Formats: sequence, structure tokens, C-alpha cells
Amino acid sequence: MNANIEKLQAEIADLRQQLVEHPLYAQIQTLEDFQYFMEQHIFAVWDFMSLLKALQRGLTCVEVPWSPKGSPETRRFINEIVLGEESDTDANGKVSSHFEMYLEAMQQIGANTLPIYQLTEWISYGKSVEEALYQLNINEETKDFVRFTFSIIETGELHKIASLFTFGREDLIPDMFIEILREMSSQGQENISKLLYYLERHIEIDGGDHGPISLRMIDEICEDDAQKWQEATDCAKQALEMRIHLWNGLLTPSVSMSTED
Repeated sequence: MNANIEKLQAEIADLRQQLVEHPLYAQIQTLEDFQYFMEQHIFAVWDFMSLLKALQRGLTCVEVPWSPKGSPETRRFINEIVLGEESDTDANGKVSSHFEMYLEAMQQIGANTLPIYQLTEWISYGKSVEEALYQLNINEETKDFVRFTFSIIETGELHKIASLFTFGREDLIPDMFIEILREMSSQGQENISKLLYYLERHIEIDGGDHGPISLRMIDEICEDDAQKWQEATDCAKQALEMRIHLWNGLLTPSVSMSTED
């Protein structure tokens, strides 16, 4: 593996471990816990699409007239992910984006979808992301998470966007979190079936070639530029810290966690 990739991964290893061991996962046990989790997590599902589209715009040609741009392997990688995220198939074989699958899972579980619908509606009417976030009644940590994502997108710097995508937006959901859902399902909680499908589908997709190809994408973008590698590392750290911040916002008052522990 590329020495720069190995160095970056070593520098973010502690933060990744903090995420995997985050106390939030053990705290989520009931249907109400999952409702609250999904009502905030949906915003990370939503802003991921803008992150992905920023990469597609930067690494492939989306202009007319068309001309080849970037490496064919990277183009295929990004376009495959866009295909899967925008038009995958749900548990019933219906074509759907992962965002729409998640919304259906929220509706099935009885979670409040009003805030995310307000966000997308206001943006469709021309409000900026910041204006829409300001008006929403959601956790401040969730707003901070979305703001960070768009602050990186708005730099237009592909090495930062790709680093956030590759190292900061892996689901990093531990097996025990999935097992809680499976156990609830086995006990007759059929209304979590769509959430379970969504999470298992992500594990299935991410378990293929996406990881190694995304690392090659970072290597292709940063090349031998030491400054880009450092900025990619800094961005990856910030991204993981923001995910921890997002999860901290979902903890009950009796549980606390700091990235400085």
C-alpha cells in the first residue's frame, strides 16, 4: 500500500476506534431510541449525496460537450456509487435512492420526518443550506455536521472532498448495533425491517471493491504533493471528529464522551 495512505490511516486510527466504541450504540435499545437516532442521522444520509455529487462533478465530465476527464477507473468508481446511491433496489425490488429508502424506514418506525422534508423543500425554493439549517428544530450537533460537510464541498478542492468521502463517511457501525436490530426483528419488531435492510445493504456494498478503489482515488488526486496529503489527513481527522460530535449530540445527559479523552 502507498506509504502516504498508510501514514494517513495511522494518524486517524484512534478517532476511528473512538467511533466504533462510541457509547451511543450501547445506549440505543428501544424503538424510541432508534426513532431519535434516525431523526438526526437522516441529515448525514442527505448531505452525503451532495458530497458524492461534488466528487462526480470534479472527477468526471458532467458538461456539454463531453470530453474524457480523469482516470477511467476513478470515473467508473464514482459513477457506480452514484448509481447505487441514487437508484438502488429496496427489499421489494423497487428502484429507490438510499435517501428515500431511509425516509421509508423512518416512516415505518414512526420517526419524525418533518425536519428533513422542511430542509429539502426550503432548499428547492432557493434558500441556502445555512438559511435552512438555521430555521430547523434539530440538534445543534447535527447542524454543525452538515455545515462542516458543505464547508469542505465549497472549497472545491478535490483532495479534501475525496478525503472526507473516503475516510470520514464510512459508516463504521459496529456489529453489535446491527445485532440489536436483528434481535428486535426476531422478537417480532417488523417495523424495523427497512432500517435493517438499509444498514445491511450498505455493509454489502462497502464490503466489495469500493474501499480499495477509493484509496486509489485519493492517491491519484494527491499524487506526490506533500501539502495535499497533509490537508487530506487534517480533513479526515476533522470529519471523524464531526461524526463523534454528531453522535455525542444523541447521548443521554447521563452519558458523555469527548474527543479529547
